[in-house]
Amino acid sequence: MAKRDYYTTLGVNRDATEDDIKKAYRRLAMKHHPDRNSDKGSEDKFKEAKEAYEILSDARKRAAYDQYGHAGVDPSAGFGAAGARGAGPEGFGGFADAFGDIFGEIFGGGGGGRGRGNGVYRGADLRYNLELSLEEAARGTEAKIRIPAMENCATCHGSGAKPGTQAKTCPTCNGQGQVRVSQGFFSIQQTCPQCHGTGKIIPEPCTTCAGVGRVKKQKTLSVKIPAGVDQDDRIRLGGEGEAGLNGGPPGDLYVVVTLKPHPVFQRESNDLHCEMPISFATSALGGEIEIPTLDGHAKIRIPPETQTGQVFRLRGKGIKGVRSHVHGDLFCHVAIETPINLTARQKDILCEFEAINAEDPGVHNPRAKNWFDRVREFFAP
Repeated sequence: MAKRDYYTTLGVNRDATEDDIKKAYRRLAMKHHPDRNSDKGSEDKFKEAKEAYEILSDARKRAAYDQYGHAGVDPSAGFGAAGARGAGPEGFGGFADAFGDIFGEIFGGGGGGRGRGNGVYRGADLRYNLELSLEEAARGTEAKIRIPAMENCATCHGSGAKPGTQAKTCPTCNGQGQVRVSQGFFSIQQTCPQCHGTGKIIPEPCTTCAGVGRVKKQKTLSVKIPAGVDQDDRIRLGGEGEAGLNGGPPGDLYVVVTLKPHPVFQRESNDLHCEMPISFATSALGGEIEIPTLDGHAKIRIPPETQTGQVFRLRGKGIKGVRSHVHGDLFCHVAIETPINLTARQKDILCEFEAINAEDPGVHNPRAKNWFDRVREFFAP
């Protein structure tokens, strides 16, 4: 009987990732494993899925299969792709990884063959979100932060054993951290149940850390913030993360910058933006106004007949970024403010002003006139 397509067997598309293929195989192996199913049909499906996974999990075999089909991975066909890796331990690696995961779940081994052993492990990296004002980010500052972290126990110096005693090699796994378990015709490795993968047991645990070798503490650090940092910039403090295991090096601490909202400015890269409200009279007649900057104040000359939305640019009044050689710019966006709480005289003056405008709207209000002309043309029959 002709073999089924390997992709069809696993139920994946031809563009499936390596992870998709592994997940599909694990699902089928869990479903049809002979130790869970006694019928012949399940055993055949298990073997079929196993064969498909062995081919598709190997990049070179998969490429040969994609090009030539089953003949491309059949050693007797003469293509040579099937034996490129499969015969040796290297070719068995991917299949064994998936196999270990599957049987760990079937037999309750907790990760089949992936125990930590008694190796040395680097500590975990930590993250701290530091909130800064715009001024602090622009000029730089030094911040004091307090973080929780796992540190080596000062009593046992990280060994986990009571002072004067020491850890012993686990008698169950002989210090390997793993034990081999036979299940029928299969032999798999599991994390040692006595030492939980460490390869050592502690007859007399340290009373301070309860044998863990690490304790949770709060520590205060001083962090220098360089001038020009921006939102989500990271500052790395090497060796300030959690302590390592079994004498391993500590991890790092990453301080991530978050900027507080500013009442006046909005930052965009190294440029600053602000809204600049001006009176109706100033926009019409022109004048000079004073605006704030991060370094003090600056004056802007408003030309007559300035319209709302116009932008004035002040070069070099922005922020000098961490990786920049020049300062950014400050962009002031004009917003003409409509007066409120008018007195009777103000209303009379504005009514008179509007009447004068209406005598020749094309001269005094060209934009409004053009807009109304377009509206009339739109509705004209």
